[in-house]
Amino acid sequence: MSNLHPSANAPFKPQSPSAAPHAHASASSVNHSNEDIHSAAASDEIQVQLPNGSIRLYPAGESIASIARSISPALGKSAVAGLLNGQLVDISTPILSDARLEIITPAHEASSAIYRRSAAHLLGQAVQRLYGVDGVKFGGAAVTEQGFYYDVELKHSLSEADLPAIEQMMKQIASEQQPLQRRVIEHTEAQELFHPAQQPYQAEQLENEIAQGIESVVIYQQGDYVALEHGPLLSSPQRLQAFRLMSVAGAYWRGDSSGQVLQRIQGVAFTDHAELDEHLQWLQEARRRDHRRLGRELKLFMFSDEAPGMPFYLPKGMLLRTELEQFSRKQQLQRGYEEVRTPFMMNQQLWEQSGHWDHYKDNMYFSEVDHEHFALKPMNCPGHMLIYKNELRSYRELPMRMMEFGQVHRHEFSGALNGLMRVRTFCQDDAHIYARPQQIEAEIARAMELIDDMYKVFGFEYEIELSTRPEDYMGSEELWDQAEQALQNVLESRGVNYRINAGDGAFYGPKIDFHILDALRRSWQCGTIQLDFQMPEKFDLWYVGEDSVKYRPVVIHRAIYGSIDRFLGILTEHYAGAFPLWLAPVQVKVLPVSGHYEDYALKVKSMLAQAGLRAEVDGSSNKLGYKMREAQQQKVPYILVVGEQEQQSGSVNVRQHSASEQQQLSISELIHRLQAAVQEGQLIDA
Repeated sequence: MSNLHPSANAPFKPQSPSAAPHAHASASSVNHSNEDIHSAAASDEIQVQLPNGSIRLYPAGESIASIARSISPALGKSAVAGLLNGQLVDISTPILSDARLEIITPAHEASSAIYRRSAAHLLGQAVQRLYGVDGVKFGGAAVTEQGFYYDVELKHSLSEADLPAIEQMMKQIASEQQPLQRRVIEHTEAQELFHPAQQPYQAEQLENEIAQGIESVVIYQQGDYVALEHGPLLSSPQRLQAFRLMSVAGAYWRGDSSGQVLQRIQGVAFTDHAELDEHLQWLQEARRRDHRRLGRELKLFMFSDEAPGMPFYLPKGMLLRTELEQFSRKQQLQRGYEEVRTPFMMNQQLWEQSGHWDHYKDNMYFSEVDHEHFALKPMNCPGHMLIYKNELRSYRELPMRMMEFGQVHRHEFSGALNGLMRVRTFCQDDAHIYARPQQIEAEIARAMELIDDMYKVFGFEYEIELSTRPEDYMGSEELWDQAEQALQNVLESRGVNYRINAGDGAFYGPKIDFHILDALRRSWQCGTIQLDFQMPEKFDLWYVGEDSVKYRPVVIHRAIYGSIDRFLGILTEHYAGAFPLWLAPVQVKVLPVSGHYEDYALKVKSMLAQAGLRAEVDGSSNKLGYKMREAQQQKVPYILVVGEQEQQSGSVNVRQHSASEQQQLSISELIHRLQAAVQEGQLIDA
């Protein structure tokens, strides 16, 4: 840990040769500004600056734990780590030179990763104790957003039935209060500890660190369990109480599909039981909303082994998808977009010209026609470039807004496929805006307004991210700087909050990404606006200016849903399958109380259909209560019950989904209300 050396990473420089007062027995608070702080490199005493700006004096080598106790007993008890000169370190770390220090407690946002890393360490020790030192080979451990995992190789094939025993062993080890030792060792000692014959994956990890020039290795030891770790960890596993092992899955070593398949044990860990309980409830709600389950129950879509990762849309799912497409089409046509359609498959030469061959060929599908190589399109852009180039363009035509609901194909590993969220073919609501340079910022602003308007209809909040030049970029740095500045200008002028995602732009240009937040506050990247100076050069695109001189246009790539398929999956989980009236595949279910009133029910359905409403009749012989439950489980927005009274009066008994109230309405009044509700649901200003 280089930051512990007196000459390394020292935040304070000597201002005077005078020595500071001694403070061996106890720390004293000194109210000095940064300019008054003296280096203690020549003495056995250090100065520690706390977040409130106060300076305390301590003997050199005082641990962070001891300093926390000196500030207050409560802080000493709750401290889990230290932020030393901006670097997160263990609570046992000695401070050898003047430093800035913040004590990390469970309330600090940095503590979550410490608890999860400690849980992974404890998991490794539990697995070793259960299956023996020689019975387990450890792969990699990692912290995730909500939890942790450890990849292991065992002779025993684990299942979720094994998790309670492993979890119980973790709790037993935690209760033993074994001391946790952190050591920095030389490579030779580490290579003896992690010999390839016993721990091949740890040995490989060690060799990678040596190859990177890392001078020493950090290990943590607790009892007979030793692991390569970067820390920090909790000083005692006894502090780790709120954790739960969740699942077991296969995982390739280092994510390489040609590598060894290990067993990944996954869990969650929190600073207290209240957070754990809240998370478990959240998971239960997420399972209830799982679009894969709802897709089956509501008969929206299916998958088949005959086409892995490629969804089959059933009638109700197709209605949903069509409504989403029509809604988007209407909004875009009103804003000056023109719809086009391009082929699913084009020759390899086109993809080489566009740059996709060099940057994306591993994600593409290929075929051969008449001894010529073709590819299924992974994106719509090259086809749109050909349409633009098909005619000589004038400055009067710009901006030209070209949109397509284009079916694209992209290769995904089978292990990554996940319902509609990760597929191999999907419909992209793509658009390309061809603009003059002076039109760039106005067009980006208009695209942002369109995305904002449409997301409001679905009730989505969203966050914005500006992604900048990646390592494998095309074109000159000068053009990239121009493009990034243009995007930033629009964001700044609109006064929106955004974060920078450095190096994550597309290979042809920077982008603004829109991350929507669903009902469970999960973030999904959907909309995007990408500024591209490269494609017009690749395809030699021009327009004729007012002065009859040819100029190069700029292309703005834009998507709102991103993938209609994925957006449908997100919506299914966001609404828990109870779609708003305008979007619901079946808007009205008509339930005759008996077979005597089925003809009247069919008449009601016919009148609803003529009014443009989607209705079904349950003509089964089931009792009314069963029919009612079935309609509710199908999450139909409106349920109509018809019997003798309704038939005689030309009315219906109306019940809304999940509501107990009933209302008697004439058919004409019901149609009027439903049509108004459908129209209101689609309004941009709703």
